[in-house]
Amino acid sequence: MVQAYILVQTEVGKAADVAGKIAQIAGVTQSEDVTGPYDVIVRAQASNVDELGRLVADHIQQVEGITRTLTCPVVHI
Repeated sequence: MVQAYILVQTEVGKAADVAGKIAQIAGVTQSEDVTGPYDVIVRAQASNVDELGRLVADHIQQVEGITRTLTCPVVHI
């Protein structure tokens, strides 16, 4: 299982709406609107890195109002 945090920037005033829409996507375990340089922080999981990439590119990035994402996979050192 691969887990990641996805940091999301949105259009002005869209953070809450984007966070709510992302929360409904399969594979997303948490989606919160926050303050700071990013507007939404998402926790997601997938069975492998390729599936995680598809989740981000095919589902999360397609949510209206998103301007940029940064995916940070969780590592266990």
